[in-house]
Amino acid sequence: MIGATVILYKPDMDITQQLLDSVLEQVDVLSIVDNSPVPTELNIKSDNLHFHHFPNNIGIAAAHNIGLNDLKTAGCEFGILLDQDSCIEEDFAFRLSSLLVASKVDKRPLVAIGPRIICSFSDKTVRPRVQRELAIYDDLVCVTQIISSGMMIDLSKLDLIGFKDESLFIDGVDHEWCWRAKKNNLMVAIAEKVEMIHRLGDSRSKFAGVTYKVGSPVRLYYQFRNVLVLSRRGYVPWYWKCRNLAVLPIRFFANSLLQDNRIDRVKFMLCGLIDGLFNRKGAFSDNW
Repeated sequence: MIGATVILYKPDMDITQQLLDSVLEQVDVLSIVDNSPVPTELNIKSDNLHFHHFPNNIGIAAAHNIGLNDLKTAGCEFGILLDQDSCIEEDFAFRLSSLLVASKVDKRPLVAIGPRIICSFSDKTVRPRVQRELAIYDDLVCVTQIISSGMMIDLSKLDLIGFKDESLFIDGVDHEWCWRAKKNNLMVAIAEKVEMIHRLGDSRSKFAGVTYKVGSPVRLYYQFRNVLVLSRRGYVPWYWKCRNLAVLPIRFFANSLLQDNRIDRVKFMLCGLIDGLFNRKGAFSDNW
């Protein structure tokens, strides 16, 4: 069986309803975890639906873990993680599961496969500038990490790796899990011929000719803090540590001077740097 878990937070239901309708046609079990302050009104008819509402927002990692646990308990072999604003094709689940099944038959150490991401802002395929390809198997490209939305996980291997790290709350959660999988001699891959439209960040801005993602001020707290928290861990790739630590001053400058809500942004970045230095984790509200 194939299951899916969709995470909601104040969703645009015109987009999210299309996603949910498509997912229901492709999977056997659906788990929805709603982190919105008020429960999202859903138009869903399914006997295999699990719905959880957390008005205090438990974070993406904890939400993923609840959904994955639902799918494992229901007896699913594979589980897909999806964000509310992703857009998948009608054979998305079948194509990813077929690749995972073929990999298991060939005894490849793959634990998860994700699609090629098409950014909804630029309509262009997202290709990492630094991350190198580790291996190529037919239509699969093994990489260091993939994003959580669109990721299909072989649930039988979840106990070996563990669930998502809830202490990170949101940013870096997907990458950390992939690095932990590699630590356990398991790999993640991108399916070259499977694509998914996905929204990365809230908007885009440009500084010194470089286009970068712009998120809400509070996201800066987790982004700055988790760079410092993850950089302490031995299994986190050196290229990621060096790149993200090097750009922190640039990101601080850009968010301090070039964006709206500058005072809020500076406050959240400083709080993130302080908590990162002291290795504090959890939600912002737990620490401030």
